[in-house]
Amino acid sequence: MFSRFKKPEPSAANAGLKPVTSAAPVAPPSNAPPKPTQVTARPLPVAPVRTPAEAIASDKEKKRKDKMMEIKQELHKRLLDNLNLAALEKASEASLKSEIASIAAEALDEMSVALNAADRSVLHQELYDEVMGLGPLEALLKDETVNDILVNGPKRIFVERGGKLELTDITFKDERHLLRIIDKIVSAVGRRVDESNPYCDARLADGSRFNCMVPPVAVDGSLVSIRKFKKEKLGVHDLVRFGAFTEEMAAYLQAAVATRLNVIVSGGTGSGKTTTLNALSSFIDGSERILTIEDTAELQLQQVHVGRMESRPPNVEGKGAVTQRDCLRNALRMRPDRIIVGETRGEEVIDMLQAMNTGHDGSMTTIHANSARDGISRLENMIAMSGIEMPIKAMRSQISSAVNLIVQASRLQDGSRRMVSITEVTGMEGEVISMQEVFRYERLGVESNGKIIGRFNATGIRSAYSDRFKQWGYDLPASIYEPIV
Repeated sequence: MFSRFKKPEPSAANAGLKPVTSAAPVAPPSNAPPKPTQVTARPLPVAPVRTPAEAIASDKEKKRKDKMMEIKQELHKRLLDNLNLAALEKASEASLKSEIASIAAEALDEMSVALNAADRSVLHQELYDEVMGLGPLEALLKDETVNDILVNGPKRIFVERGGKLELTDITFKDERHLLRIIDKIVSAVGRRVDESNPYCDARLADGSRFNCMVPPVAVDGSLVSIRKFKKEKLGVHDLVRFGAFTEEMAAYLQAAVATRLNVIVSGGTGSGKTTTLNALSSFIDGSERILTIEDTAELQLQQVHVGRMESRPPNVEGKGAVTQRDCLRNALRMRPDRIIVGETRGEEVIDMLQAMNTGHDGSMTTIHANSARDGISRLENMIAMSGIEMPIKAMRSQISSAVNLIVQASRLQDGSRRMVSITEVTGMEGEVISMQEVFRYERLGVESNGKIIGRFNATGIRSAYSDRFKQWGYDLPASIYEPIV
């Protein structure tokens, strides 16, 4: 047992002993079990050894970066002393950069520091980002290939590109530098972060989601996560082109949304729930009144008649909080045709299900769950956590009559996002909610580069809402329900 990890026995030569010779090998008994085949363990990856020249070059580069960081810190102090901070909001970018360049040039001469043109240009841009932007994070916010920015202390900044995390060479000077940038972000939205209130959820000026935790809660330095806001609106055709789902599934979803089925988009963190919800909302008729409710405004609806609401945390005194449930209750009094809740995660699930059951057909929301069946269980748990005592059969009857469709999104191991399942809720069978899967994603294998091979396929089950689709003018061909053999 554990033979792959057992330390090999020392040879006789290495042990300094005389080898023991035998006249003839001893044969094992005939009734002895066969000797198990030895499995060779895959060798563990070995860190590459740096040559002396590489080590010297790396040390020189580190010293150069540290020196540039010190120069930037000193110049930033001088800028704060010399610039009229009250007039910065009215100054143009070109004039401000020109002023920064002149102040920096004068300071460098006083410090007897000589820099080439490239280093000066980089330094001026970094100083501008420190004064007007978010310091080292500004370059990552401008990078279109970056989806998420994750800061684990001042010296370790990760980004997500194409669904994969990678460590960047961008750093902060120290923890105080990182805390100053965090304070700059949260103070812009009227909030604060300190030891008494060590975490905050906010939204950047461009709509990106921001969350932070500072010491003493964050042990090894402040933690920051930024989910970047996508400026371009990904439509259904874009998602089909990227391989998130097929044209047949898109035609089915168009019929489902247009005929006002209540839809839940389910999935894990970063699986593309909000992107999918945005794409599905494009099928809503422009004449309908839509109200959206979110903790952090991310939805990008293309319709004209849209009312957006955002919840608000309590202030320093613990007052003034506006929850999603408060927004949802008020939304019901504002004559909405459809209500879209960015994410249902708590007691607002009761009001959401009641809205779906009382004339607001076509409402949509997202939840965190790993499958359609898990999504139903999560709705039951949220109802139970809201403090309302309800028999399990009544609870499931309420869910089955409110929810018509569950769209399951998932991020696969290779970073790709797929709509792995479309499941219809068809009613109750005894005390169990009955469901049927119409489309699914089938995994077939993995390529040598780690890319997952798969295909979308129908299950062969005809939609329970086919008659409804026909009545609304969406007569889908029977062929889209036929599975690929």
